[in-house]
Amino acid sequence: MQNTVTKLFNIQYPIVQAGMVWNSGWKLASASSNAGILGLIGAGSMYPDVLRTHIRKCKTATNKPFAVNLPLLYPDIDKHIANIIKYRVPIVFTSAGNPKIWTKHLQEHNIKVVHVVSSAKFAAKAEAAGVDAVVAEGFEAGGHNGQEETTTLCLIPLVKKAVQIPVIAAGGIATGRAMLAAMALGAAGVQIGTRFVASEESSAHEQFKNKVICLSEGDTVLSMKKLIAVRLIKNDFYKQVAAAEARGASNEELALLLGRGRAKKGMFEGDMKEGELEIGQISALLEDIKPAAQIVREIVTEFNEAKKELSSLNDL
Repeated sequence: MQNTVTKLFNIQYPIVQAGMVWNSGWKLASASSNAGILGLIGAGSMYPDVLRTHIRKCKTATNKPFAVNLPLLYPDIDKHIANIIKYRVPIVFTSAGNPKIWTKHLQEHNIKVVHVVSSAKFAAKAEAAGVDAVVAEGFEAGGHNGQEETTTLCLIPLVKKAVQIPVIAAGGIATGRAMLAAMALGAAGVQIGTRFVASEESSAHEQFKNKVICLSEGDTVLSMKKLIAVRLIKNDFYKQVAAAEARGASNEELALLLGRGRAKKGMFEGDMKEGELEIGQISALLEDIKPAAQIVREIVTEFNEAKKELSSLNDL
């Protein structure tokens, strides 16, 4: 399964395991890379010394390419960049910030740069900044999201039309059929997050994993659009956020409510009531926790089966 994305990252399948805060440590990244896709370490939840440890362990656990996901809104970015360069991480995914700031510097050290966007406008700006590819993330996704609420089905062809560089689809993708659909829309690959949260190697707390595989339609909602849009599971913390937003809370009030360590409290420490629980809509489809390698095999198998089924449409 070779195309522009597999060649860009030197991987077997055009699939990226997303770099999710508190869920994507070195165990998941290395297991994903060993399975033939691109594994990502999520640096958003890490201090520089912690990221350094994860990079070292990942390099020991795999000889395949892996990447670091770097949300640009977090502090210590310069120290993270220094670690990435020092330990020769081959690929960086940036998000939640201006790609112009670090792209050229990283590329000068032979590091490929991919930027995550939620609109065609920002995809074009990322291309102008010189990135090697973009991840176009639809409204269905977990974590930080776009305020425009553009779904993946609409977003991918819009971004494909707007840029010449490879487009990687994200948001609502957890199966081989969804992967095939995204590629039919013009994506050269997919980024998958929620499915890998419910993996054995994910660094998420077991209570969070078990919560994810028990969700139904409508159990998540895009929240905190005034501050930074994020899709949350409807728990007690979400109810506090919804009540604050309903009464017109300011950004400062919402930031105070979010506080420090709220995401860690939920996803990493397992507080299902008061923690911030970020996950995508596609969680309603998930039923079990599996090894990352098995997840990859099932996605690839279903992709190929669906492709064969669609061959019958040739006569239409």
